[in-house]
Amino acid sequence: MPVKVLMDNDTGIDDSLGLLYLLASPEAEIVGIASSAGNVPAAQVAANNLALLDLCRAPDIEVALGAAEPLAIPLRTTEDTHGPQGVGYALLPASRRTLSERSAAQLWVDLAREHPGEIVGLCTGPVTNLALALRIEPRLPQLLRRLVIMGGAFNHPGNTTPTNEWNVHVDPEAAKAVYDAFAAAPADRRPLICALDITETIEMKPAHLALLAQRAGSTPVELVSEIDPPQARSQASNPLVRFLTDAVRFYFDFHKLYDQGYLAHMHDPFAAAVALDPDLAVTKPATVDVELSGTITRATTVADWAGMWGREPNADIVVATDPDVFFERLIDRIAALAAAAYPQETSPQ
Repeated sequence: MPVKVLMDNDTGIDDSLGLLYLLASPEAEIVGIASSAGNVPAAQVAANNLALLDLCRAPDIEVALGAAEPLAIPLRTTEDTHGPQGVGYALLPASRRTLSERSAAQLWVDLAREHPGEIVGLCTGPVTNLALALRIEPRLPQLLRRLVIMGGAFNHPGNTTPTNEWNVHVDPEAAKAVYDAFAAAPADRRPLICALDITETIEMKPAHLALLAQRAGSTPVELVSEIDPPQARSQASNPLVRFLTDAVRFYFDFHKLYDQGYLAHMHDPFAAAVALDPDLAVTKPATVDVELSGTITRATTVADWAGMWGREPNADIVVATDPDVFFERLIDRIAALAAAAYPQETSPQ
């Protein structure tokens, strides 16, 4: 049976690859997409999600607009990381698809009630929508099959402050509300957490993009470079490959600017892969909480690995994986999606 997935994202370059990974995976059934304010405002996120469905020639999937602001603080976005539209140097034309009439929070609630014990929730942005959904339906931890979260940093530096990961930094009150609520989840349904500790080992490089283009049958096979000017654009024959090349090159440039190398951390597609196949990850249980009052540590995620707080674990944190296995799946699946969506733009394999 396909895995029913409700994706809550803030698309976002790596969020877009996460969505493409799900669309490309035969074992995934996307039952809805909740659009969270984060990398760009919620309305732009929703527009990106609709446009990506167009780009992939996907069937109709419900896309809901999420909250415009975090629970307690002003919204902070990060166009410097993801580009003005959220998808790097790529451009996505406006979609003619329409947004859902229900809010993202209501989407969470309704789908979980309609399919108790069946839905895997996948959060790759701030968890504002899920926190609001919990106010409507506190039984969500029991109704969901599993929750997978990309967020946090534990034994690892932050990427927004010395201790903060971006998604939690945007809405720490929401993150705390979710972790507190999911302490009620059964032990075999504890949230799976993909934090920076592991996602910053998932390094996409230009050769990965080139291999994806080759497998998709797109021509020419381009090898992007740090010497490419910002105004350069992909000439790939396949529109999906062209989008990925222009989007991810922006991400490469960003990481290079901050002395991380000419690469891109694929946080969100890794979380998508784990949502479909938890065996990709080695996990360790812990009790997770979020600091809200620290002067210099606010929004820090803290894991009690040893039970010092005297509280039961409320999360399974990913502590190891094989990036090569993940990239093989990512490249193979998205290349197949690109070739199937645009067969006339591909050369014989």
